[in-house]
Amino acid sequence: MRLLMIGDIVGRPGRRAVKQNLPDLLGDKKIDLVIANGENAAGGNGITREAAREIMSCGVDVITMGNHVWNQKESYTFIEKESRIIRPGNYPPGTPGRGVGIFKAKNGIDVGVVNISGRVFMQELDCPFRKADELVNGLKGKADIVFVDFHAEASSEKMAMGWYLDGRVSAVCGTHTHVQTADERVLPGGTAYISDVGMTGPADSVIGVKKELVIEKFITQMPRRFEVAEGLFQFNAAIIEIDPQTARAVHIERIQNFE
Repeated sequence: MRLLMIGDIVGRPGRRAVKQNLPDLLGDKKIDLVIANGENAAGGNGITREAAREIMSCGVDVITMGNHVWNQKESYTFIEKESRIIRPGNYPPGTPGRGVGIFKAKNGIDVGVVNISGRVFMQELDCPFRKADELVNGLKGKADIVFVDFHAEASSEKMAMGWYLDGRVSAVCGTHTHVQTADERVLPGGTAYISDVGMTGPADSVIGVKKELVIEKFITQMPRRFEVAEGLFQFNAAIIEIDPQTARAVHIERIQNFE
């Protein structure tokens, strides 16, 4: 079976990139389940009900989130009711939403999707490694295949998580940095790994933001309101092929399209 993971969707350009690229991929690559990180889908900052619906209407089955999950106030309520949106599972107990879900792929296989946030250079949530243990162990006997979106800044923390879960999940895909890495591989235990899937959004930008605004902030060290860039956009994703009999990944392929 094949899973498609779409890198962080940024604003309207990112949603447009999904709309233009996903339909062909679904048919050409015979994708069974589509997962996308959508924590920047609404104006480059958080997610709204409308943005989520637009993304799902394109063929995305599951939306994972990250540290910007609460940046749109309406997410406080609708994320609790929308089972197809998964936020980092290591937020404290009582936080709205859920950090794990089970979704039926087109081929009938039950896929467990786990979302975890890193702690290095980020908000200090519960230990991502211990929480990953808890969520992955909780899927035993319930999901045939387990996919993990590790939303983290430090490559070292992401790599450590990949090795930590090797042989226990089918894939660990990093998100958050918006820069696609070229280190995709299948680890010895059968877990597909990539440090960062990348970004789906404006290409001529600084991780999705108008480049002149970011440059000005670096030079002046003064606060600057960021805005989503426009123009050429990119579609970053990864396709993971998994043996449904063993739940081991057999191949991972990066995708980087510009339009």
